[in-house]
Amino acid sequence: MRSSNPVFSREGSFTRDSGYAGFGTTQQAPQAGGRPADNPYGNNPYANNPYGNNPYAQQQPHGPQPLTDDQLVEMYRAPSAGPLATGRMTLDDVVARTAMTLLTLVAAGGVAWFALPDANYGIAIAAAFAAFVVGMVVTFRRSVSPALILTYAGLEGFFLGAVTRVFNTIWPGIAIQAVLGTAVVFAAMLVAYKSGRIRVTPRYTRIGLTIAMAFVGLLLINMIASFFGADMGLRSGPLGIAVGLIGIALGAFFLSLDFAEIEEAIRQGAPQQEAWRAAFGLTLSLVWIYIEMLRLIAILRGDD
Repeated sequence: MRSSNPVFSREGSFTRDSGYAGFGTTQQAPQAGGRPADNPYGNNPYANNPYGNNPYAQQQPHGPQPLTDDQLVEMYRAPSAGPLATGRMTLDDVVARTAMTLLTLVAAGGVAWFALPDANYGIAIAAAFAAFVVGMVVTFRRSVSPALILTYAGLEGFFLGAVTRVFNTIWPGIAIQAVLGTAVVFAAMLVAYKSGRIRVTPRYTRIGLTIAMAFVGLLLINMIASFFGADMGLRSGPLGIAVGLIGIALGAFFLSLDFAEIEEAIRQGAPQQEAWRAAFGLTLSLVWIYIEMLRLIAILRGDD
């Protein structure tokens, strides 16, 4: 199933060549009249016999030797090569890459929290724009670049650290609340997906993406209106609470798409390098949920 998620829909992402190692290739069909296809060896008398008429063929010291019965039994009993030995992506790869990406994000956030001067957030805004550009490059880049993904995590983390500090100054403790809320949403979606309560079907994906595009479009309109001093009330009052809940639900929806893509990629034997793309997708979804969680908690706490 081809994903609608742009992070996972790059050509060559999470796929394996059907002709790998010669499997899946088409045999040359016989020609008309029942005559077999041309012999690629022509009339070479040694074509079918690797030793030809060499009288020393049986005396070659370095030639292939037949396996003994014990060797055959040992080969039969040996475990088959796993994903690690064949260079294929595993769940452990995804967990490790995601942990590295999130640790980079948190470390950069800590730098912004403790090192950025008060009321001087121009650097944070610049980091946000840079993170957006790098994220677009990663999303539409055909090959995976771990360096770009970690760069995105660092830039995005720096911006989030600065924003969280502002929120935490106004509403003390909101940072911990937002982190815990994001973790709860992630755990709930993982349990729901693994238990089969949520199934990622084409209809489910279409409906979710339609709602997501409408949501993003509404936020863009609200942002443009704010430049002209208009307030649509999307981030305050009861309407703001509803918008925040929808935003968190969409983040959970994106997580379900990520889970499905990771599961499918592992099943198809995607290259190990693709674990970085999976980590990037999960990081995007978690950042989305965290930002929406911050906004929702801020609205609920009001002026306390």
